Amino acid sequence: ILKADFWTGKEPDEDEEGPHYLIHYKGWKQTWDEWVPETRVLKYDAENLDKQRQLKDMHSTKKKSTAVATGPSTTNASPNNSHERGGRKRPRDPSVEKEEEYVRRPEIRIPIPNPLKALLVDDWEHITKDHQIVPLPRKPTVNEILALYQQSKSESASKKKNGHDRHNEDILEEILEGLKLYFNRALGNILLYRFERLQFSEVIKKHPDTPVCDIYGAEHLLRLFVQLPSLIAHTNMDAEAIALLKEHLADILKFLQKNTDEFFTADYDNASPAYIAESRA
Repeated sequence: ILKADFWTGKEPDEDEEGPHYLIHYKGWKQTWDEWVPETRVLKYDAENLDKQRQLKDMHSTKKKSTAVATGPSTTNASPNNSHERGGRKRPRDPSVEKEEEYVRRPEIRIPIPNPLKALLVDDWEHITKDHQIVPLPRKPTVNEILALYQQSKSESASKKKNGHDRHNEDILEEILEGLKLYFNRALGNILLYRFERLQFSEVIKKHPDTPVCDIYGAEHLLRLFVQLPSLIAHTNMDAEAIALLKEHLADILKFLQKNTDEFFTADYDNASPAYIAESRA
């Protein structure tokens, strides 16, 4: 389920108020995907899981009642059949199995190179201790960085063999588009320090129609990689897909490390006294 805060031409009517959610029904083709308002979705929590179980129990009871009312009546049930029926285990609730399956999932790790970890620490100190902020808009932006990475992979593939592996190119493009989507959705929710939220609000007001991946840069993209393991854990990706994704993400991190001087800034802006006061309000 992907949260949508704004629409494009192929999404719901622009005059509808959000947020809306893009729903994909597992086991069904994408043609059945639909945008729904917040009133049609429930949070994945204990209360709603309990409600789901109650509804399933009610549906199961109703089906049993119908079967008893319409099924053939027999008065001579054999002891063996009676014992067999009585010995059957009650099937487990699928919702409980899914919850347990999620808890049992192995932890997804995306190793971040030590030089990039050092940049994360410096970034944290600039903002939380020195009251500085990343100058915006950044150059290059997240979108431009990922485009440069894609270009470098394409050039590398051209040198190794004649022609391109279209399948691999499609996979890479899908992963990069997914990263941009995650970044646009996650930035305002989990990628900002409290001190940066005022700047974020000002930027959104100034550029209301510009995706944040075209405003922010490597500093915040690197923060996304820290959060990606928990985000990926909430998807239905199988082990093979996760392994392939981790391989590409590790390669992108190497690309960031290789181009540290070009992508990351060392010149943070000092926040004004007015900004500091308002950010604490």
